[in-house]
Amino acid sequence: MSVRARPAGPAWHEERPAEERRAAMSNPDEHVDVVRAESPRGEVVLRERHTERGPSVLELRVNGVFVMDTLETSTERALATAALAQVERPRAVVVGGLGLGFTMHEVLADSRVERCAVVEIEEALVGWMRDGTVPHGPALLADERVQVVVADVAVALAEARPASYDLVLLDVDNGPGFLVHDANAALYREPFLRTARAALRPGGVLVVWSAAQAPELEAAMAAAFGAAEAHPHPVRLQEREEHYWLYVARVPGPA
Repeated sequence: MSVRARPAGPAWHEERPAEERRAAMSNPDEHVDVVRAESPRGEVVLRERHTERGPSVLELRVNGVFVMDTLETSTERALATAALAQVERPRAVVVGGLGLGFTMHEVLADSRVERCAVVEIEEALVGWMRDGTVPHGPALLADERVQVVVADVAVALAEARPASYDLVLLDVDNGPGFLVHDANAALYREPFLRTARAALRPGGVLVVWSAAQAPELEAAMAAAFGAAEAHPHPVRLQEREEHYWLYVARVPGPA
C-alpha cells in the first residue's frame, strides 16, 4: 500500500457557518453540523454537540446513523491495545477504518510499530482529518509511520504484497451485526478473510472487532485460517457494564 494524495473532494461538501456553531454553543445539549459530504455510499456528517457538562464533542454520522464521537473513545483504544497484545513483533500494521483516528492513535503509541497503513473508504473523512476540521487529525497523520489509503479495505488488502503485515485490525463496523454499509457484510465472510490471511506474514494475526457475539464470523475465520478464537472484552459505557468481542485468527508461524 502507498500513501494516497490528498483527495480532490467528494461529490459535494458543505461547511456550516460559524454563526450557526456559536448559536448551538449558547443552547446546551444542542448540536450543529460542522461539515457534510456525499459519497457513493451516502451522506457523511461531522457534527458538533454541546452540553452543560463539559467541552463540545465531535460526532461522526453516516446516513443519519451514529458511528462514533470524541467523548467515548475507550472501545477504539481497547481494541488496538488488545490486538497489539496478540503479536510479539507488530512491525507492520493495517487498520481497516480511520474513523476519528483513535484506533490508529493507540497503534502508533506502541513503539514496536514501524509502519501503520490506515485504509478508509470515505475521501471526505480523510480530508477532514488532514485539514484540521477534526482538530486532532493533522498531528496524528503527521506521524511518519502512517500511510493513508483511500480505498475499500477489501481492495487494498487484495492489492497488498503477500505476507507483508504482522497485524490486520478490522474496525470498519461494530461487527457483522451492525454494518455501516450493507456491502461491508462481505468483510466477515471467508473469501475476504482468506485475502486478509494472504497479506499476513507467518505468525501474523487478524483481529476483528464486534459489539456482539458473532459465531458465524468465528466459523468463517476458522475456515480461512484453520482456527479462530473469540475473546470477550469488558467495557464500561456511560455507567453500564458491557462486553464487546475480539475475534482473533493467526497464520501459523515458522516451525
